Amino acid sequence: MPKVLISDKLSEAAVQIFRDNGVEVDFQPDLGKDPARLAEVIGQYDGLAIRSATKVTADIIARADRLKVIGRAGIGVDNVDIPAASARGIVVMNTPFGNSITTAEHAIALMFAVARQIPAADASTRAGKWEKSKFMGVEITGKTLGLIGCGNIGSVVASRALGLRMKVIAYDPFLSAERAQNLGVEKVADLDDLLARADFVSLHLPRTEKTANILSAERIAKMKKGARLINCARGGLVDEAAVAEALRAGHLAGAAFDVFAEEPARQNPLFDAPNTVCTPHLGASTTEAQENVALQIAEQMSDYLTKGAISNALNAPSVTAEEAPLLKPWIALAETLGGFAGQVTEHAIKEIEIEYVGRVGELNLKPLTAALTAAMLRPLVGEGAVNMVSAPLVARERGIQIAETRKDAQGAYGSYIRLVVTTEKQTRSVAGTVFSDGKPRIIQIKGIDLEAEPQPHMLYTVNTDTPGYIGALGAKLGELGVNIATFALGRAEKGGEAIALLGVDEPVTEAMLADIAQLPQVRQAKALHF
Repeated sequence: MPKVLISDKLSEAAVQIFRDNGVEVDFQPDLGKDPARLAEVIGQYDGLAIRSATKVTADIIARADRLKVIGRAGIGVDNVDIPAASARGIVVMNTPFGNSITTAEHAIALMFAVARQIPAADASTRAGKWEKSKFMGVEITGKTLGLIGCGNIGSVVASRALGLRMKVIAYDPFLSAERAQNLGVEKVADLDDLLARADFVSLHLPRTEKTANILSAERIAKMKKGARLINCARGGLVDEAAVAEALRAGHLAGAAFDVFAEEPARQNPLFDAPNTVCTPHLGASTTEAQENVALQIAEQMSDYLTKGAISNALNAPSVTAEEAPLLKPWIALAETLGGFAGQVTEHAIKEIEIEYVGRVGELNLKPLTAALTAAMLRPLVGEGAVNMVSAPLVARERGIQIAETRKDAQGAYGSYIRLVVTTEKQTRSVAGTVFSDGKPRIIQIKGIDLEAEPQPHMLYTVNTDTPGYIGALGAKLGELGVNIATFALGRAEKGGEAIALLGVDEPVTEAMLADIAQLPQVRQAKALHF
């Protein structure tokens, strides 16, 4: 009988689900707060069910001799060392959609609270002051709500706001026009335009390299005078000191924050700013949400430990034991192609078509398509928000159509995968195959042939085919201290469009990309990570 340790607070109903499925349970809800003790006992268990209090570090994983699965009741897995778990063959699962409604409702609640100054008015009344004229609020009805990010949670906020008779505009480069129309929101192409128009601004996007400090001091200054700002998404998306200053200066009329750059937030510039509502990361803290994710993770872990079924795994494909050896190299290729497309695509994706050519078309395509789609969406929605199981649902929610095509062998390669991505602006493709060494290769980009083995850090450029470009690019990278590991080139025709795909030893930063983009031949430069 498999044995699971629950080291955080899960409901008795979740405990019973394990037992009903033939899994022995050791329920110690406070053990996660004692990492030394957890490290001592973890070797006795096949599964570990957690919330956010338990920190599953590399040291704990190293002692987990029997552990097969870690289940996080919730979406965030910052408290799990996923690379260490993967190295030990431990599946890491989460419950990505259990908190959506709860978080969306909290954003709406904070919007009301800051519009009517409810916390301050409550404190004043309890103090016996009865300062009725001091707390003049504003109505929600008829106001414009600007959503920065309109994915799973943002779309729920939009529907609630529309029910309150608000006008909703959304900035999300990956929100298609069709999806926006279905939601009843106006898609805004430029973030500054949204900030200038919105009476309320609410953030609903993950924190990534691209979104960190998306509301900088400069952008906060561009917000409509008298606007109110709500952040229930992630800390670090907003310059908190700049918001505090804008509140004191009267440029912003109010702000409400549930998340902060540093948590737990013991001190913060927002805490003494006027008309500010602050809550301690309560977005997912409702009885219903906590119960839903607890029950869901118990079901998922039980299915894996008793049947081998993998659901909502962040680091493992959903395949059978018989299929795994055949699919493994092609899944790696699918993730490479999807990751490439996701990192270079700059506009809302409408459709993806995946062509399976030759013998790969005879395999089980569902995990391949799911792996490719998940890899493509991760740069757009965040690492923990999508996996092989949830990828098709996330794609549907964003209005992305997915098509699979099987074709007989053709061309120079006996078997390959070709991904065609259609956005609101253009259609682009990337293709790859698996060589005899079992490693993936990119063999075509935008119809231009080349051959490149994926590297952890890569630089992709689209350039004009002119003499001296290779030397100029090499010299620029040398000047920036970036060592070239591999270099692949291709062009459409002499003097036309060309591409370069370089493996490099160091990550290429945004500042470096800006420098590279100054080369006269360069049309586009992107840093890639695999």
